Amino acid sequence: MTTKLICYLSFGFPTIDESIKMVDEYIESGCDMVEVDFPTDNAFLDSEFIGGRMKKSLEACSDYNEYFRGIAEIRRRHENLPIIALAYEHTVKKIGTEFFIENLKKNGIYDMILVGLEGEEVKEKLISEGIKVSCYVQYHLDEEEVASALNSNGFVYLQSKADGKVKEGYENLKDCIDYLRNKGINNPIYCGVGISTADDIKRVKDAGGDAVFVGSAILKRQENLEEMKSFIKELKNATK
Repeated sequence: MTTKLICYLSFGFPTIDESIKMVDEYIESGCDMVEVDFPTDNAFLDSEFIGGRMKKSLEACSDYNEYFRGIAEIRRRHENLPIIALAYEHTVKKIGTEFFIENLKKNGIYDMILVGLEGEEVKEKLISEGIKVSCYVQYHLDEEEVASALNSNGFVYLQSKADGKVKEGYENLKDCIDYLRNKGINNPIYCGVGISTADDIKRVKDAGGDAVFVGSAILKRQENLEEMKSFIKELKNATK
């Protein structure tokens, strides 16, 4: 089994055009999928590092039409690239839910991470229009989160490392993935949060994860492209 490598893109940082070029570098280095965020100045669920980049992206360009222009260019360059969109609910509302959905579909994007929900209306609209919305499950397998994942039409985003809390009898990642499968979850299980080394990726692969998210560990190497590309290649090799 080969686990897919998903690289995170701070879209618009430092500029939209530079982000487009960064995707080229990701793909050349072996990245299988790209997670593209829509920036906000209120990334309250993200780290200071990621949130700061989002804020600077929005300061550089606050016109979301330009972000969709950028996505269209990424799609033109990489016709078959699987893209996962990430957006806060308040950002989707600001853009306009119907306009947001229309442009995702126009660019062949059907997988999404929707965060910061205040209700179910936006999520339900996305799902009704064929967008697959992921469901986050913490490592300790919170039963409400597992139940939501069972009813989700999108992939499961599984926390890859324990943060001090585990479900008894399910101490390692393979146990967690097997638990979800035995519960009846058939959608892909993508693992993320705290993935920063080839060993982390090998652990996800050995546990049966379908894909692995790598974020800050890649972003922090972007100022040295050769170092970043070498790092992505190392990560990719660990998925095989």
